[in-house]
Amino acid sequence: MSITREDVVHVARLARLELSEDEIEQFAVQLSDIIDHAARIQALDTEGVEPTAHPLPLSNILRDDEPGSTLDREVFLSQAPACEDGYVKVPRILDDSAGGPGGGT
Repeated sequence: MSITREDVVHVARLARLELSEDEIEQFAVQLSDIIDHAARIQALDTEGVEPTAHPLPLSNILRDDEPGSTLDREVFLSQAPACEDGYVKVPRILDDSAGGPGGGT
């Protein structure tokens, strides 16, 4: 199937793209090549070939999520620059008018 210059101009107009004459000719050739390639793939005999989502077998490479040892809370809080009510205190990054969590409207 061949994409004509008029096809490219029509699609460009629908997409509201302004193309130069050189771009129109270039895209007509490129789009024709893409459609021809898709047609060749479509014509392949795939009888007996299992559908796949990926050409290589994939497996989960992540380790199991198992709880492990953690730093003692008191040790952690003793190393923080500021604490309040058992939590690490950090500087405010949003003002009250920002409308974020706990602030503004």
